[in-house]
Amino acid sequence: MTLSQKAFSLLQYPLPQHALSRLTRKFAQCDNLWVKDTLIKAFIKRFKVDMSQALEPDPTAYATFNDFFTRALKADARPLGEGLLSPADGTLSQFGRLTTAGKLVQAKGHTFSAQTLLGGDKALADEFLNGSFATVYLSPSDYHRVHMPVTGTLREMIYVPGRLFSVNQATANYVPGLFARNERLVCIFDTEHGPMAMVLVGAMIVAAIETVWSGQVTPLSGHPQRMRFGQPIVLEKGAEMGRFKLGSTVVMCFANPVTFNNYALGTSVQMGQSLATQTL
Repeated sequence: MTLSQKAFSLLQYPLPQHALSRLTRKFAQCDNLWVKDTLIKAFIKRFKVDMSQALEPDPTAYATFNDFFTRALKADARPLGEGLLSPADGTLSQFGRLTTAGKLVQAKGHTFSAQTLLGGDKALADEFLNGSFATVYLSPSDYHRVHMPVTGTLREMIYVPGRLFSVNQATANYVPGLFARNERLVCIFDTEHGPMAMVLVGAMIVAAIETVWSGQVTPLSGHPQRMRFGQPIVLEKGAEMGRFKLGSTVVMCFANPVTFNNYALGTSVQMGQSLATQTL
């Protein structure tokens, strides 16, 4: 890791992370034709976005930059594989077993606890003590809807306030407990294979996080909020469960061990791609 990458990470500590994100949100939600078309076209050019897979390939057809960023794909763009699926397009940055102390690997030399990640509930974290985890980082050019890796019934949703450090390899290497420090949305599902946590992690300039059952959730006030819903919410394997309006990262925790496919760390994956043919 270069000195410049370390400096990039350290300089984020004093930045007004939430204020910058609110400012970004205003531009991302702007429906002025010149503003949104300029932003979208510049973004496509800068990040080499493949619009041929989009359900709406015309960049000017989107009402706002956020609508473009959370664009739907054609029905056949992401075929579903076998077993446990990748929830999103991105980089498989870490995966494996939780340690006996209930910790997940963030990057070489850095771990963080499941209890902190899931909002501080020890009883909830204990459900995952002997399980597995996987982290998928979404780059700006990726498809930014998040889908179910297996069929599950939503038990509860927990909003956890926090910082908004950028999420990338540089910050993963230099910001301790990154995913358990940033603002995040924890979604606990009960599946036929046991409990599963889907944690949608915010980041700097992430405008918001949405779910399909409650719409936009973040940003909320500066204290944790636990939410349960009156009617059962069942989402099938491969179904959309949420989306990022800019950013970021999905951390999955499984109560039972997962036999992952033979991937190398840093492998690019797509939503629907098999992460484990033998699931949980």
